[in-house]
Amino acid sequence: MKITVFGATGGIGGQVVEQALAAGHKVVAVVRESSTYDVRHPSLEVVRVPGLEEAELLRPALDGSAAVVSGVGARSRKAGPVASTSTRSILAAMAAARVDRFVAVSAIPLGPLPPDESFLNRRVVLPMINAFAADVYADLRVMEAEIMSSPTEWTIVRPPKLTDKSLTGKYRVSVGGTVPRTYSISRADVAHLMLAAIDDPTMVNQPVSAGY
Repeated sequence: MKITVFGATGGIGGQVVEQALAAGHKVVAVVRESSTYDVRHPSLEVVRVPGLEEAELLRPALDGSAAVVSGVGARSRKAGPVASTSTRSILAAMAAARVDRFVAVSAIPLGPLPPDESFLNRRVVLPMINAFAADVYADLRVMEAEIMSSPTEWTIVRPPKLTDKSLTGKYRVSVGGTVPRTYSISRADVAHLMLAAIDDPTMVNQPVSAGY
């Protein structure tokens, strides 16, 4: 299929592009004009845009695509409402292009707390993370609300701490809930899950968490 990827210069988005191409898909990578992006492949089209805030500028990147995958997110705590602002424009561009399938990355602290969660996660790790990155998670909550109220067939993937380790394809998944007692997952495995979600009907209009 043809997949449009936003956030292609990021760790997760880059992995989505790489794995999608390896699987034989056609990929449109949407990158900022100011970004350095030198990936080349016969099945890759690179669309450069000044930013992700204007839906009409994103619309051409969606022509003929069956799905959109977004790895867009703040790269620092001071980046501002990057996820919600960009996603709002992406959703508007999808509506204009009549592309229905959308898979986006969020974060595991936004999910429900499992009843069998570990004491370490419940009392130490999650409260500390929520306090440290409060603005980032506030932005992601707005983003998730925008996605869930959209007419798209959406999947929101909520990973825990991200690492740069290799793809394993072996991780725990909770559809509609939160994987308990998980502390990390590689960006490569998150990308693997996001691509798998595109064709998985059980993940449509569901938040999905994953972790080791």
